[in-house]
Amino acid sequence: MTPNELALALRSGRPVFGTLTVSTSPRYPEILKGSGVDFVFIDTEHTAIDRIPLSWMCQTYNALGIPTIVRIPAPDPYAATMVLDGGAAGVIAPYVESAQQVRDLVGAVKYRPIRGKRLDAMLAGEPIEEDLKQYMKDAASNRLVIVNTESVPAMNVLEEIVQVPGLDSVLIGPHDLTCSLGIPEQWEHPSFLSACEKIFRTARAAGVGAGIHYWGSLDEQVRMFELGANMLVHSADYMLFRKHLRLDLDEIKRRLGIQSTSTANKTVV
Repeated sequence: MTPNELALALRSGRPVFGTLTVSTSPRYPEILKGSGVDFVFIDTEHTAIDRIPLSWMCQTYNALGIPTIVRIPAPDPYAATMVLDGGAAGVIAPYVESAQQVRDLVGAVKYRPIRGKRLDAMLAGEPIEEDLKQYMKDAASNRLVIVNTESVPAMNVLEEIVQVPGLDSVLIGPHDLTCSLGIPEQWEHPSFLSACEKIFRTARAAGVGAGIHYWGSLDEQVRMFELGANMLVHSADYMLFRKHLRLDLDEIKRRLGIQSTSTANKTVV
């Protein structure tokens, strides 16, 4: 899948699937190539990944036909251009709570390489020369802008956010959203599920992709699509490793008649 195909799928409502990876191991791209994912989500907000390994990760995954969507540490247009220069196919900006933040990010991602006062004028509606407009349009078709919707203030202005031209998708951060709702990590709470549905439906009604990063049961993840999502970031490499390692070891211990203690040591992420 090319970045442009991913963007078109998001906007059209076609389901797309990815996973989060924090590993900089050179073995991972080949592993994910055969996993069935449409894209890979690389997190630099909560993970210490330097620019050089991040760049080769982006270049390698992209070369294998897996677009790389990089979450930057803050909704900062300059941080967005930095990861794009390194090879990212798109940007996820965390904790976006205003349409102006989205416009600034769209300007940084879709209007490259224009910056400064000229960019401000363009975003305000100043006419653009035809050659420059076509140049930017061609380049922008392979760069995505996705924003995390993970707070009550963001939900309150979501109608404005999803109307910003150039936005490709919103992505729910469930942990932050439940905390903002006052129901931390209560994934089955009616308020959380209602908030998810509202976000998904609002985004899709505007022709914008609607996604969530989720690590719950498969039934819970399928339910997100039933609530209106068309983008899923399924779990993360370290979560999946821990989960399946624990399942295998528990089964081996069971067959050997050894009492497993792993169920008493589960960690909620």
